Amino acid sequence: MEQYAEFSETELLNLMKSGDQNAFEKIYKVYSLKIYWNILKMVKSEEDANELLQDVFFKVWEKRELIDPEQSFKSYLFQISKFTVYNFIRKKNLDKKLKDYLSRESTELYTHIDESIAYKQSDEFIKDLIEQLPPQRKQVYKLCKIEGKSYEEAGKILGISSSTISDHIVKATKFIKNRHSSLDNTMLLAVVSILFLDI
Repeated sequence: MEQYAEFSETELLNLMKSGDQNAFEKIYKVYSLKIYWNILKMVKSEEDANELLQDVFFKVWEKRELIDPEQSFKSYLFQISKFTVYNFIRKKNLDKKLKDYLSRESTELYTHIDESIAYKQSDEFIKDLIEQLPPQRKQVYKLCKIEGKSYEEAGKILGISSSTISDHIVKATKFIKNRHSSLDNTMLLAVVSILFLDI
């Protein structure tokens, strides 16, 4: 590693682009602390900041061939960290919205059932289903059912028609029925009611 001490940043980046892990480690040592503190200011959690730091440099290594050594690498790193944190916070907020949403639904749908058990089952069940949906269908569901956007708003965001949005919701419901036909009637009705809410 000592021989890398005399290399310029441009030389290190060129070596890293060619797959040199030692050059990557040198770059990591130079920038990791700065990126860590920048992330920590945004997420306010040391554990999250450490995980996000690793995500940032994993992306750098995975996309190393796209790096332009003639451009500011520091700016490039901060840009990646910014979007990594943004996606992390967005997902965290969506998870909270989903949990709040399911909590409200469980109160209405499970009046005569042990609420703690019903909530846990529906929460895990819905989350699992969302992750199993095809990418665009998953986006449609999250936009309409979690973020509360109309079919028209979701269509504009995704560049598809309102009828396509509706089709995704219908197919998501069929997917649930086909994959979970063994569910008891109470759970199935709860899930279908959530999927068709506000249609």
